Amino acid sequence: MVGMNRLPVAKRVQILSLLCEGSSMRSISRIVDVSINTVTRELVLAGQACADFHDRTVRKVQARRVQADEIWSFVEMKEKRAKQKAERPANVGDTWTWTGIDAESKLIISWFIGSRDADAAWTFMRDLASRLANRVQLTTDGHRAYLEAVDSAFGTSIDYAMLVKQYGNPPATAPERRYSPAVCLGTERTVIHGRPNPEHISTSYVERQNLTMRMSMRRFTRLTNAFSKKFENHCHMVALYAVWYNFVRIHKTLKVAPAMEAGVSEHLMSLEDVVGIVDEWERKQ
Repeated sequence: MVGMNRLPVAKRVQILSLLCEGSSMRSISRIVDVSINTVTRELVLAGQACADFHDRTVRKVQARRVQADEIWSFVEMKEKRAKQKAERPANVGDTWTWTGIDAESKLIISWFIGSRDADAAWTFMRDLASRLANRVQLTTDGHRAYLEAVDSAFGTSIDYAMLVKQYGNPPATAPERRYSPAVCLGTERTVIHGRPNPEHISTSYVERQNLTMRMSMRRFTRLTNAFSKKFENHCHMVALYAVWYNFVRIHKTLKVAPAMEAGVSEHLMSLEDVVGIVDEWERKQ
């Protein structure tokens, strides 16, 4: 029964807020004064409910320009160590989160978590295409897996271009080499389908959103021990983040939430509303 042995709404809101603001689960346990198992339970329930809410709500999106990209993280252990295992556990090692956003409203239209291969690209692009209401201009990076995936999902009913960046590395002796990103020396724009507007062949907005993901989810932070220990919890956190980013967080430039700007939602949601979504989802189960 929903509500039985549950935390007060205020504490649940505090847990979800801290999860979305980059706090670790153990620090949340200390701040809110609850067990780590309670924090995990709230994450799992919120993740399942938010994935369902996003799937039902973010549909028939009227967008003109869409940008897609992938962001790296890992689960339990890095890929190098996972490959050394005699019997490699399932869902460990490199984990990629694919995201597609509306460049104008900044709405996260679609996201998918998996590997960085052709199958993942196909699944992601099919989902992205199913959520759009009209022909769009799409820009991705130069990852070759996009080519067949976009063709399969959209056919020729899309204006599609790739933006390939050329990077240079700092000198091998530079002490900051390990911690600083490579320098971008230039870009190459390649038209794949249709007639994309050259002025809007860009992945800047989705790359900025990737930075927000790294800042907002502790498990995405590089060079720390703040990685996901379970693949399922990694997915739950991304699902919660997507709803928080789309419906709850006011975009600094837009002055409204992306879902409002995109016409997906008529009002700004609060984390209390998200708790209500979780309770409603639980009742349906």
